[in-house]
Amino acid sequence: MASNPMAGLVAGSHTRNELHVMHASEENRSPTRQSAPKTCRVCGDEIGLKESGELFVACHECGFPVCRPCYEYERSEGNQCCPGCNSRYKRQKGCPRVAGDEEEKFDVDDFEDEFQIKNRYDDNPDQNHVTARSEHGDYNQQPWHLNGPGSFAGSFAEKDLEGEKEAYTSAEWQERVEKWKIRQEKRGLVTKDDGGNDQGDEDDFLLAEARQPLWRKVPIPSSKISPYRIVIVIRFIVLGFFLRFRILTPANDAYPLWLISVICEVWFAFSWILDQFPKWCPITRETYLDRLSVRFEREGEPNRLAPIDVYVSTVDPLKEPPIITANTVLSILALDYPVEKVSCYVSDDGASMLLFDSLSETAEFARRWVPFCKKYAVEPRAPEFYFNQKIDYLKDKVQPTFVKERRAMKREYEEFKVRINALVAKAQKKPEEGWVMQDGTPWPGNNTRDHPGMLQVYLGSEGALDIEGKELPRLVYVSREKRPGYNHHKKAGAMNALVRVSAVLTNAPFMLNLDCDHYINNSKAVREAMCFLMDPQLGKKLCYVQFPQRFDGIDRHDRYANRNIVFFDINMKGLDGIQGPVYVGTGCVFNRQALYGYDPPVSEKRPKMTCDCWPSWCCCCCGGSRKSKSKRKGEKRSLFSGLYTKKKKMMGKNYVRKGSGHVFDLEEIEEGLEGYEELEKSSLMSQKNFEKRFGQSPVFIASTLKEDGGLPEGTSSASLVKEAIHVISCGYEEKTEWGKEIGWIYGSVTEDILTGFKMHCRGWKSVYCMPKRPAFKGSAPINLSDRLHQVLRWALGSVEICLSRHCPLWYGYGGKLKWLERLAYTNTIVYPFTSIPLLAYCTIPAVCLLTGKFIIPTLNNLASIWFLALFLSIIITGVLELRWSGVSIEDWWRNEQFWVIGGVSAHLFAVFQGLLKVLAGVDTSFTVTSKAAEDEDFGELYLFKWTTLLIPPTTLIILNMVGVVAGVSDAINNGYGSWGPLFGKLFFAFWVIVHLYPFLKGLMGKQNRTPTIVVLWSVLLASIFSLLWVRIDPFLPKQTGPLLKQCGVDC
Repeated sequence: MASNPMAGLVAGSHTRNELHVMHASEENRSPTRQSAPKTCRVCGDEIGLKESGELFVACHECGFPVCRPCYEYERSEGNQCCPGCNSRYKRQKGCPRVAGDEEEKFDVDDFEDEFQIKNRYDDNPDQNHVTARSEHGDYNQQPWHLNGPGSFAGSFAEKDLEGEKEAYTSAEWQERVEKWKIRQEKRGLVTKDDGGNDQGDEDDFLLAEARQPLWRKVPIPSSKISPYRIVIVIRFIVLGFFLRFRILTPANDAYPLWLISVICEVWFAFSWILDQFPKWCPITRETYLDRLSVRFEREGEPNRLAPIDVYVSTVDPLKEPPIITANTVLSILALDYPVEKVSCYVSDDGASMLLFDSLSETAEFARRWVPFCKKYAVEPRAPEFYFNQKIDYLKDKVQPTFVKERRAMKREYEEFKVRINALVAKAQKKPEEGWVMQDGTPWPGNNTRDHPGMLQVYLGSEGALDIEGKELPRLVYVSREKRPGYNHHKKAGAMNALVRVSAVLTNAPFMLNLDCDHYINNSKAVREAMCFLMDPQLGKKLCYVQFPQRFDGIDRHDRYANRNIVFFDINMKGLDGIQGPVYVGTGCVFNRQALYGYDPPVSEKRPKMTCDCWPSWCCCCCGGSRKSKSKRKGEKRSLFSGLYTKKKKMMGKNYVRKGSGHVFDLEEIEEGLEGYEELEKSSLMSQKNFEKRFGQSPVFIASTLKEDGGLPEGTSSASLVKEAIHVISCGYEEKTEWGKEIGWIYGSVTEDILTGFKMHCRGWKSVYCMPKRPAFKGSAPINLSDRLHQVLRWALGSVEICLSRHCPLWYGYGGKLKWLERLAYTNTIVYPFTSIPLLAYCTIPAVCLLTGKFIIPTLNNLASIWFLALFLSIIITGVLELRWSGVSIEDWWRNEQFWVIGGVSAHLFAVFQGLLKVLAGVDTSFTVTSKAAEDEDFGELYLFKWTTLLIPPTTLIILNMVGVVAGVSDAINNGYGSWGPLFGKLFFAFWVIVHLYPFLKGLMGKQNRTPTIVVLWSVLLASIFSLLWVRIDPFLPKQTGPLLKQCGVDC
């Protein structure tokens, strides 16, 4: 971690050449360590040497780089085949025998060495060292020795074993070791006579665990997923025959209604296909945190876990209470992760002194809260939610001092809340002269639309220590510069400013972004993500790890589907089986290089298998020239710093990445070009393009070239502070690719969908991580009006993307986006347009009841079969989907209801607002969703706020109710024969009313009172519509031919 660059508030503007620093200390950075080549492609360790001094080669067929421990583990525990060419590993000298070796030849000397190998290694312990390489370029010399036939054991101390055994009871731990020994005995690697060394067995077991993958893919059982797929195919076929019947059999007496209904049904079928087929291959994933710890946190060695920068974004502290933001920050500072590798950046896009002072109080309280959390391993580590838990907090807590310290901590937290609430009360009324800081200087952000950039580091290596004298994670306050006349791009612009300022100050290779109301519920959440991001095979290809969103404070029945369980537990699992889940805006750990617009590393293709039946010239013609050409191309090096290891292709241009090195002033690159060849000149001159791409900051550009993170050499605290102020200036992004190809992408209020889509188009993959304990929890708007406004904002962003150049229907076809992933992204941007046919379809039942007509003619036997088959397939699909996903039927039904409620209200308005914005240039502003600081018996659930979004669904309810009354009255008047056709109409009308029931319940409120304006508008619209249809087509049957009247004569 970097040192604390400043101890006071720093404010400045690069454009105005201003920099005000309270006081800052300079400190040189420690040099970053370089990486070395020739590493194992399985575990990341360096490939050792054989006894003869030659490089160890596991497979002589293809030469795939694998170290000796992985080679022996693959032979003993795996499938005994090379990962490169799939040929069977041959036994090498000194290696233990496994099943299948009997067929191979061996000599007596080798057989004898097999039983002397242990003593030979024990006699020369200093000669056996393996260079252990971390995932981020760190190398550590670690002694290894053979503990027995066919197994390596590192320098594990007894403390390692105890830490590993903490998660198990003594009986469970012994059972795991015994099971492992039994597996070894079955393979002939260990005999029962060798079981005297229990500590050695545990060492071997731990090492075997460390060599195994950090995660595994858990497919859905075939007994659950196969029937689901079969029913999907059947439903697809039935749907085709049903639409064929509907199109070929029009209702002549109600042709307009029939035509509208058929168009709606075709659109619904298209929407179902977009939603259903990306769920064809759902998977779940399982992580192994114990293996992560054994591999990267070895006793007596530097911790090799990757650093991480955590971003928290907030805008208005009055709508997003500071106590909620403080709890989120406290949960980050108390993470179960090395403190020197965690930095928390809080973005204040409202330049509020209230948040600034609140973070100061939070930093002081963290000095007591963080050591308490880590001492007693409490969960969650957000104090507000920890102390409000209605559970037995004494469970699994055996320390006698826990109760006393918990009471003291709760008392201190209540005092902390009083201080925060006092700041909030003070901030309600702004002084005429503006806010003044404690030292008497005016607050730089008094004008929220015209203020300099501000930085403040509260905690860090030079900041305050906790009450036990230990270091705390870094906490940084950031408020980017704002000036009139600039487009600041709302949340996306604020996130990009955090990316740049964190790259200058800490430059961690991974970043976690959270909304201010999403606290960390699982202190091991970052470790869960690192199981994927630090994986030697998958990690370099991942752009992000997405966690599901979970929420607190929602009523038990989840009336408005706030939990969104169907999306997070069904759709996202399906996407994880394709190219990865979409980015949902929070609870996501990013790979920094993916946000910089780099392409993922290209995997080395396995060499093609050849046979002796083809002449050698044939193989040469097929691939020899191309291979040699690529090899010659790969030998050319860049001369920019002399330390570049490879080239990266970024968006059609070749840019160079470097592992580590000094900071260069880009203006000096052109000097001394006379002595180089033409190719070398172009390589050096291409570095000038970095300024056009990333902006005018040499320090930031140098940080982008460091794939494994870390700060450049030779930088000082003062220079870093100046650069940090520079990169958050309002004009920094001008004439650059920020927001276009780099960072969070601009152009939509739902920047999350757009950002993830661009990464997937470049070929990156993402992963969906669902730990047993939810990683993050947040608050959701539980009253109807706020929920609809939230859905409106999401839908408006989707419409903006659909009408932009980034629409998945036509963008990125030359990239590496998979077709099913494209279908999923298409579904995320076209779903608001479903509101138009949905509104029409919900109106048709009322029209049919009022007019006596129907959209379906008289059914024959075949047509009845298709109708019945379609309804059964819909029901069975839903049941089987719930079966493999584990979602409850109540959550599924709430999702179906709110699909209709949101579709006829928020989605409908989003379509028209999006069209106005794109076609007419009429911009619509959205409001920040309010976050409740406290929730007492879900009082906010019944809070009613007037909004025009309530008019369409209310009108639909009244229309259908009037239609039901009119239809039943008409059937009673016309006799028994009219009841049969009535049932179909009543079924569709009740379908609409039942789906809108939660809306009706929310509209009535707790006291069953509805605002007069809603009633007036809805009754007015429903009455006008009903009277219009009555005037056109009344209930009385129309007569044709001459008008016959009774003559009065008895004929």
